[in-house]
Amino acid sequence: MKRWIPFVKSHPTVSVVRLQGAIGMGGRGSINDRNTASMLEKAFTKGKPAAVALEINSPGGSPVQSSLIGARIRRLAKENEVPVFAFVEDVAASGGYWLASAADEIWADESSILGSIGVISASFGAHVFLQRQGIERRVHTAGKSKSMMDPFKPETEEDVARLDRLLGQLHENFIGHVKSVREGKLAENPDLFTGEIWIGRHAVDQGLADGVGHLVPKMKERFGDKVNFRRFEQKKPLFPRFGMSVAQGALSEIEERAEFARFGL
Repeated sequence: MKRWIPFVKSHPTVSVVRLQGAIGMGGRGSINDRNTASMLEKAFTKGKPAAVALEINSPGGSPVQSSLIGARIRRLAKENEVPVFAFVEDVAASGGYWLASAADEIWADESSILGSIGVISASFGAHVFLQRQGIERRVHTAGKSKSMMDPFKPETEEDVARLDRLLGQLHENFIGHVKSVREGKLAENPDLFTGEIWIGRHAVDQGLADGVGHLVPKMKERFGDKVNFRRFEQKKPLFPRFGMSVAQGALSEIEERAEFARFGL
């Protein structure tokens, strides 16, 4: 009841937002702009928080969803004049690092993985298998580029060149974003934007993080020992509620686990 007594100052509150999982991949724990919008809005506005702390554990995913979420965080921080702190757990790589870079400061564990500032496209080729089974792939398009990188057709030099161009453009966007938000902090390292990753203090040395530190002690250091924490997490709906089959959910989970596995997690 103390917080409601006139002229008695209440203790500051830090909103803690958990961003866990791959970005925009459709799994139960995946992150996208739509399912984080309400959570972020509440975190920045409910109870006039002294700060918003982001708990990040993501190997990346969709560059567009990463950008949308990052932009929403920056807009809310500016509109509500609330500082944002990111705390990296196992990994903030690729799109996960994009989310972390939406914060005013980035803090990591000694063993956190940060970086992977690059763009990846992964697929498979099954045309040889189809040929061996006597199956013929038939594709009809209006527009010569419509069936680019069809996994059931042989890869062409034109398709590869087109994909390289697209990935290059996305990479330029990513690099520009990181240089903008971490201006004056980044090391002069030619490997910084090659997709390389760094651990803990080595990431700090590269300017990818501001220091090694954990959420609770760091927020107490900034806002006092009596700071309150209000947590916000994504709700994970049951598959049947949205008509999603167990098989579809399992495939999404496998895809997400594969993303984490790229970093030995």
